[in-house]
Amino acid sequence: MSVLDKKEELIAAGIDVDSVLQRFMGSEKLMEKFLKRFLDDVTFGQLCDSIAANDCDGAFRAAHTLKGVAGNLGMTELFDCVSAMTEKFRAQDMSSAASDLEGLRTVYEKVLEAVKKLS
Repeated sequence: MSVLDKKEELIAAGIDVDSVLQRFMGSEKLMEKFLKRFLDDVTFGQLCDSIAANDCDGAFRAAHTLKGVAGNLGMTELFDCVSAMTEKFRAQDMSSAASDLEGLRTVYEKVLEAVKKLS
C-alpha cells in the first residue's frame, strides 16, 4: 500500500501527510521509506528505560531525539506530546514528565499501527 492509499489512516494517527510530502519534494516513495524506518527507531524504548531508571538526563535526550524525529516526519500529535515532556525533563521535573508516559505511549502506538499498514 502506498502513502496516498493510506492517507486517511495516517492523518487519523496524527501524521500531516501533505506537509511531509512537501518536505520530501512530493516523493511518496521517499516519505514511505522514512516512515518505515520509524518502525525500527529505538528512541521510545530508550525514553521508557530512562524513565524506569529515574535518569532525567537520559530521558531528556531520548525525548528530545523523539521530538525531532516526530517533527521531521509530520507526526504532529506525537510531536506535541513529546515536546511537553521534553520541557518537563529540561526543568528536571521527572515525576511530572514520567506521569505523561502512558499518554505518549498511546499516541506513539497509534502512529506505529498506521505506519505498519504501509507494508
